Amino acid sequence: MVAEYIIRLAVAGLLGAIIGLERELRAKEAGLRTHFLVAVGSALIMLVSQYGFSQVLEHDHIALDPSRVAAQAVSGIGFLGAGMIILERKMVRGLTTAAGVWATSGIGLTIGSGMYAAGISATVLVMIGLELLSMIFKSGRTLQISFELDAKESVKPILESLTSRKISISSYEMEQDPERLGMYHLKIEAKTKHNGTLQELLENLDSLPHILSAKLE
Repeated sequence: MVAEYIIRLAVAGLLGAIIGLERELRAKEAGLRTHFLVAVGSALIMLVSQYGFSQVLEHDHIALDPSRVAAQAVSGIGFLGAGMIILERKMVRGLTTAAGVWATSGIGLTIGSGMYAAGISATVLVMIGLELLSMIFKSGRTLQISFELDAKESVKPILESLTSRKISISSYEMEQDPERLGMYHLKIEAKTKHNGTLQELLENLDSLPHILSAKLE
């Protein structure tokens, strides 16, 4: 039976790592390690819930609900997910990652209970939702672009350059460097369906006048 426990934990960790790798490659708030730990932890909670009180049940007049401990993981993982949701400049970020962690917890619980087919099927569906559906119904990705400028006049060319590339600007903010006179920091929030690589976009922006540095996230 010990070997079965180890197999369940290992399979849960593997499935969680698969989902986490996708989030890691997209540079999201929770990556491979987080999803791996959530899956393994959830599977462990399920094992404890199912088999951790077997010795107590040997006594007379004692009955336990084997799902009671595992049920707390479903609500408890919500606190972890809430920490990944960020409200920044009236834009909500991290909802998909938080939902992915919640789904990973469910997969871990499923594998922990021994339902391998359901857990693997759920992992496949989650990957379809994260990858295939985002490709079919692509609504663009959110960009955060930071510039270091030596003149205010460069703001307008930057905005015009982004707009010409069909990049929708959500908001921008510019402030003067308090330590260096004549230096400015520009931060832009935008959405894009840019087909090229982010490196190409960054090189095009960096070629505009009065830009000392540009950072794309």
